[in-house]
Amino acid sequence: MAPPITPRSLSGAPLQAATHSSAARPSRARYRILGLLAAGTMINYLDRTVLGIAAPQLTKELGINAALMGVIFSAFSWSYVVSQIPGGMFLDRFGSKLTYFLSMTLWSLCTLAQGFVGGVSALFACRLGLGVTESPCFPTNSRVVATWFPQTERAFATGTYTVGEYVGLAFFSPLLFALMGAYGWRTLFYVVGGVGIVFGLIWWRFYREPHEHPAANEAELDYIEAGGGLTRHTPSAQGNKRPKVAWRDIGRLLKHRQLTGICLGQFAGNSTLVFFLTWFPTYLATERHMGWLKIGFFAVMPFIAASVGVMFGGTFSDWLLRKGKSPNVARKLPIIAGLLLASTIILANYVQSNTAVIAILSLAFFAQGMAALGWTLVSDIAPDGMLGLTGGIFNVAANLAGIITPLVIGLIVSTTGSFVGALAFIGIIALIGAASYIFIVGDIKRIAL
Repeated sequence: MAPPITPRSLSGAPLQAATHSSAARPSRARYRILGLLAAGTMINYLDRTVLGIAAPQLTKELGINAALMGVIFSAFSWSYVVSQIPGGMFLDRFGSKLTYFLSMTLWSLCTLAQGFVGGVSALFACRLGLGVTESPCFPTNSRVVATWFPQTERAFATGTYTVGEYVGLAFFSPLLFALMGAYGWRTLFYVVGGVGIVFGLIWWRFYREPHEHPAANEAELDYIEAGGGLTRHTPSAQGNKRPKVAWRDIGRLLKHRQLTGICLGQFAGNSTLVFFLTWFPTYLATERHMGWLKIGFFAVMPFIAASVGVMFGGTFSDWLLRKGKSPNVARKLPIIAGLLLASTIILANYVQSNTAVIAILSLAFFAQGMAALGWTLVSDIAPDGMLGLTGGIFNVAANLAGIITPLVIGLIVSTTGSFVGALAFIGIIALIGAASYIFIVGDIKRIAL
């Protein structure tokens, strides 16, 4: 009998996985699915971030001050957080394909509607709607990764789709600023919303569960399942048997330090992310007095750095795991290092050069990208049949940053007329997140209920 073929990741490194029942080389259908996730995540973040790009012009037209704009930025996360657990339960009940299709289509309609608003109330309502409809996105991402990828590839997979958050903003920001300069801020919402609706149809056409995918052979299914993937345990694979999820399971999950610790850590990492997604263009325009073209150019740099940080953190984590390091080291080390380094954002308060400011912000955002592995840990610790609910709880905690951070920054800027205190706030929160991973999280292992 021929020896089993050792599967390799995209980087060519051998993976430590069990043997296959078939001598055929494993197919790579999972990477097609990963491409869909990355594109969907990119559109997701363009939809939630386009308001930040439009804000300097929009606030003047609609007469919105800094404190009120902080409330509007925050409104998205109010409904997003409230909808996380119901969204996770919906995901566990109906599966990834339908959940993501409905979410993508409806959130894109909410984005499109923002281009037609005539006042604060309508804009506020659209942001609330966007939060509700986007809520299942990241629990679905986590579920798809846990379904399609063995444990030794999950950090890479998470890093790949997460990089979509930053790549879209990095490379489309100059175009969006140019569109706004030429056609006004409303055009941004028309374009981004329309793209999302089209992609929703693409997702529905091409997404399949592993056992249903025409390009996934038996060797790939065996390889994924041997590495901890859930190829044959999804709702679709079980026919009409749906996992029963009760509200009391929330309390049972939160009793475990692994979940509470990573929730606090993700809140910290998201605080840095939220600054860049909401107030960053306004910071450049008001604190650094940059024009549209300069903002469009400088805004690219931190997002490119964050993209590199995401890929580096995910690749480094999986490499450590393949080298025999424990999940505690492989998963936690990049996150702790990233959060500690993200706190350097405070240094931007003490330099005058715009180039130096962008360099510091790029370093901090690179570090935040390194720390963006929290969803990998969700895949590693979630009890069987509760990926949606666990992801929903995790995303509630993570996106409390989306509520608190815009409000705090808006109040600081409105009160002091400066972003100095805002950057200090973000740096301190990053340090708290690092402490959570060091002292609270404990062993990375699947929770047994």
